[in-house]
Amino acid sequence: MRILHLTSDWKWTGPAEPMLRLAETLRARGHEVAAAFPAPPPGAKRSLASEAGLAGFESCAGLERRRGVHPLADRADLARLRAALEVGDFDVLHCWHTRDHVLARRALGARPRRTALVRSWRSAERIPPWPWNRWLFGPACDALLCVSPGTARANAPLRAGQPIAGAFGAVDLARFTPAAPDPAVRASLGLAPEDEVIGIVARVQPHRRFDLLLAAAQRLFAQRPRARLLIVGRGTRRETLAERPAHALGIGDRVVFAGYRHHDYADVLRAIDVFTFLVPGSDGSCRALLEAMACGIPAVTMRRGALAEIVDDGAAGLLAEERPDSLAAAWSALLADPARRAALGAAARARAELAFDPERLADAVLHLYEAALRR
Repeated sequence: MRILHLTSDWKWTGPAEPMLRLAETLRARGHEVAAAFPAPPPGAKRSLASEAGLAGFESCAGLERRRGVHPLADRADLARLRAALEVGDFDVLHCWHTRDHVLARRALGARPRRTALVRSWRSAERIPPWPWNRWLFGPACDALLCVSPGTARANAPLRAGQPIAGAFGAVDLARFTPAAPDPAVRASLGLAPEDEVIGIVARVQPHRRFDLLLAAAQRLFAQRPRARLLIVGRGTRRETLAERPAHALGIGDRVVFAGYRHHDYADVLRAIDVFTFLVPGSDGSCRALLEAMACGIPAVTMRRGALAEIVDDGAAGLLAEERPDSLAAAWSALLADPARRAALGAAARARAELAFDPERLADAVLHLYEAALRR
């Protein structure tokens, strides 16, 4: 099968990594896989282009760095994409954002065609049933891929019986594997061996509920003197949303800001005793949660997006209500019970091996591609 993955976002964030990992897995199976994406701006340190290059992919149709749909301004991108389609003779054109979806639809045209147009919906929320969305996610694509089975069920009415599938994200199970915390890594983070570490990986943004996170941490710290909160991630508003509020609550000395991590990211994850994830970001598959589970770390999450589907309350972690007392109580219950924590961690790893294997995702996606081509 000849497959083209198309994205209009140059950043290494959100859906970029899932797209690239899927492309790698499909290529390893013998399919001819290409990608089209914009070049990064000058000075960008890490981008989709840089990561794709390491994986052996180059953009076959360099798109402009632009957001939104602009019929006139997008004419040059449209011409580039049409040329790439002519050369590549692709069976499947897989789009990841609305801008590239519209470009793809225009490039393919209304005439009879052999290339199937597949769209990924990267949020775990139901697609708003506006007239534009009913067309875009209905007759304007041949198949729709969602981030979980529950999300696919919620969006099935929009498809009116046409191909739709939901599949959890994929994790590098060889990189993210259970192991004892590295004392040197913990020490580098200012954590003592006896510290009880609650950890979160999230970009510091208003909608990620850092207010709730810190309020819950304050309650936990009052009960457990060795508890610490490790925040992994960056954000231009970290000082106002997290650092200053932590000091205002009197817990600044027990909150560790690890910043953005790359090469030692898996080791930093394994420094965590209980992972927590409150609100999904731009990637509704909640990749950081999947990675923590693959490392055998039990999680405490809320009932947002696909989180409840991923964790399965009481099986691989716990679900808490969106209240500081509920979140703190769930953390405390696991910190106080090492045997239960270990059992839930083992179950989390087992679930990762079953549900988050890249080969399993590839199976689901190929099945969807075949359904789209039959249509």
